[in-house]
Amino acid sequence: MSLTRPRAVLLDWDNTLVDSFPVIHAAYNDTLRAMGQAEWTFEETCLRVARSMRETFPELFGERWREASEIFYARYAARHLGLVQPLPGAARLLEALGASGVYLGVVSNKNGEYLRREVEHLGWATHFGRVVGAQDAAEDKPSPAPVRLALAGSGIEPGAEVWFVGDNPIDVACARAAGCRPVLVRGPTRTGGAAVAEIDCPLFASCDDLAAFVEAL
Repeated sequence: MSLTRPRAVLLDWDNTLVDSFPVIHAAYNDTLRAMGQAEWTFEETCLRVARSMRETFPELFGERWREASEIFYARYAARHLGLVQPLPGAARLLEALGASGVYLGVVSNKNGEYLRREVEHLGWATHFGRVVGAQDAAEDKPSPAPVRLALAGSGIEPGAEVWFVGDNPIDVACARAAGCRPVLVRGPTRTGGAAVAEIDCPLFASCDDLAAFVEAL
């Protein structure tokens, strides 16, 4: 493994640190039904949900995408805090990274308002210098803009000493666009694992495995 101790670690949220795909899936299907479209299977949701809403909803719903987004957020807001759960080893990973003295941030394509509510709900806000969600920066992942925003004020520039930890090819693309070091954790609900395994970057089976690696650095 070619990883060395980083100065900063930026982490994706959904399916990297938390299991929120059940509530995402339910909110999508509520929205699809309301808009007269066919529902998705859970596997389809896991495969399709990676880019931010401002990119995907105009493709899905055309001129009615803002109406669809209001339906989605109403359904999501009603459920998410009661259902979002830390993934096994996520708390250990954050503690290990914090103990090593590196700067931590979150970069997600989840709406920033709901993302920060979940971070607060889990009691993790003190771990992070910045929590950046969709629409917080000028562009969303895979653009490097949210990476730059997540590091703003830290004194650390994007580069090889910054890890970007995620579960999806879009996270790797974002890391590389920003000049950072991509690291993948194989989340439990993401399908298409073979494609992820073929990406040329460090790959860990779980948060626990990555935490053990960090503890040994």
